[in-house]
Amino acid sequence: MTGPERSNPPCTLLHVDMDAFYASVMTRDRPELRQVPVIVGGGHRGVVLAANYPARRYGIRSGMSGVEAHRLCPTAVRLAPDFDVLVPTSRAIMETFRTFTPVVEVMSLDEAFLDVRGARRLLGAPHEIAAAIRVRIREEQGIPCSVGIAATVSVAKLASRRAKPDGVVEIPPDRFVEMVHPLDVGELYGVGPATRERLHRLGLITVGDVATIARTDLQRMIGQHAGGHLHALVHGEDRRELRPGGAGVFGFGEGTPEGSMGAQHTMAVDVADRIRLAREVLALSTRVAARARAAGKVARTVAVTVRFSDFTTLSRSRTAGEPTDVTQEIYRTALALVLAVVEAHPGRAVRLLGVRIEGLQRRRPEDGRQLAFGERAPGWPDADRAVDRVSTRFGRRAVQRASVL
Repeated sequence: MTGPERSNPPCTLLHVDMDAFYASVMTRDRPELRQVPVIVGGGHRGVVLAANYPARRYGIRSGMSGVEAHRLCPTAVRLAPDFDVLVPTSRAIMETFRTFTPVVEVMSLDEAFLDVRGARRLLGAPHEIAAAIRVRIREEQGIPCSVGIAATVSVAKLASRRAKPDGVVEIPPDRFVEMVHPLDVGELYGVGPATRERLHRLGLITVGDVATIARTDLQRMIGQHAGGHLHALVHGEDRRELRPGGAGVFGFGEGTPEGSMGAQHTMAVDVADRIRLAREVLALSTRVAARARAAGKVARTVAVTVRFSDFTTLSRSRTAGEPTDVTQEIYRTALALVLAVVEAHPGRAVRLLGVRIEGLQRRRPEDGRQLAFGERAPGWPDADRAVDRVSTRFGRRAVQRASVL
């Protein structure tokens, strides 16, 4: 790389983010809902997965409790997420990205980074590629997206946020100070609410304020790793190389899937009955095991999260010598952990349950016998894979265990 390119690298990284993905997909065939407030998720006890832009004008945001969302806009239409629609739509979007460049790092169902440096000669400048992607997604999927263009991952992510809704923003290195330093430091990708609040208490409000602080001073303020990372962010320095494939969300990333996979559920009412708790654990274990098999993964550790009605939250885990992706084995371990927590706290009802598998590794051909956490129940691996095949063809709800219906 030449000297000028090193000091002012080209903006060839795109961050493409669907606008209110869950809400956009769930309403695209319902034109009567496009101009009214719509919330996806956010049931009586759950959290909002997405809110369309009419709902956002009331202050509703993803991650907000359903109760709070209802208080802000009692007339909002609430829709349940249909992953039989959302996941295939997401897969199709990712495949569209790969028609522009093979270097795609999937971050979630609705966002990915693209490196288009190799596509410029054929497809044009990055802003032209961004425009073409937005047209294709709208034509093929009927939903809008926003694109951020930059030389690094964190700045591209920031740019896509500034582009919302349905726009394109480029932040070149020579305009980073002008465009980014006046922003609140919480706008930076990777700076969460707790770090933002801590910096604000120190009088560091904007990105520019933090940029005046030496790396060593930042490390003393917020920790060695966090301080060094923040120092790089406020100067527009971050990784420029993508990791093709990415997170393996719902099993469709080609790269290294996440080191753990999990699912959790907030109950409609607090639950103390052991049979109902077992039913919830089975449903969660079924979802997690199916994701592991789809990603070609097996796990050594099963972890659970139990949140009681007073919001006390406890986690427990168990690690075995041999990995598994068998639903029944994950369920048996998870249920034992959950019941141990519940029995240690008699008289307390459960508000939320979570099941997670950790220590993931690639499933090898020799794992075909499915060695277990405990003694293997004959036939369960074959049953799991038969269900997987039916679900892939006919949808996730085509075959379900009787006890969870």
